[in-house]
Amino acid sequence: RRDCRPAARPDADTCRGPAGSAGTGTVSLAAPAPIEAGPADAGTPAGVRVGRASAWWILIAGIIGALASADLLIEKIEMLKNPTYVPSCSINPVLACGSVINTPQASVFGPPNPLYGVIGFTVVIVTGVLAVTRVRLPRWYWVGLMTGTGLALVFVHWLVYQTLYEIGALCPYCMVVWSMTVPLFAVVAPIALRPLAGNSFARGLYHWRWSLVAL
Repeated sequence: RRDCRPAARPDADTCRGPAGSAGTGTVSLAAPAPIEAGPADAGTPAGVRVGRASAWWILIAGIIGALASADLLIEKIEMLKNPTYVPSCSINPVLACGSVINTPQASVFGPPNPLYGVIGFTVVIVTGVLAVTRVRLPRWYWVGLMTGTGLALVFVHWLVYQTLYEIGALCPYCMVVWSMTVPLFAVVAPIALRPLAGNSFARGLYHWRWSLVAL
């Protein structure tokens, strides 16, 4: 008859065979140690995981920015066709797209600035659609998008200065583009710079990013 007693280890039963028998000794019935689980995305193609809120914001910002840029481009074409045309976004002498569209700053690189907005925000829309549908894009893509958004951020601030202090008028559609570009950078940059999450300076910027956007 086997003499089974509580094991010293909680995951094993210790049984002793009859005294003097060949089976005398300790028999461990412990279960094998569980295999350590791998990462949740093991076996999936390499890519960066984007949170659902960030993915939706990228898509929404791209759509709004593209619509505002397209409206500006249409207004520019109508003014080229008819010099007396009054843009729909010209509300008063201060809030007037027409006062801004005809300035050299509105075509600083040659073609009208809204053309670059349409192209850039189209890329953002495609990125947002892929992110919302959980497609993982490589990190180099997000770094490239962050670089492009960062350049747009610098250009937007230059345009803000020009409209406030040089032109003396504000373009409502332009301000919509500005209001999409600044927070878009705040969303894209943390995705691209996720490997720097352990850096104290990067963590500080991430923590205060929306305060900086509001400022």
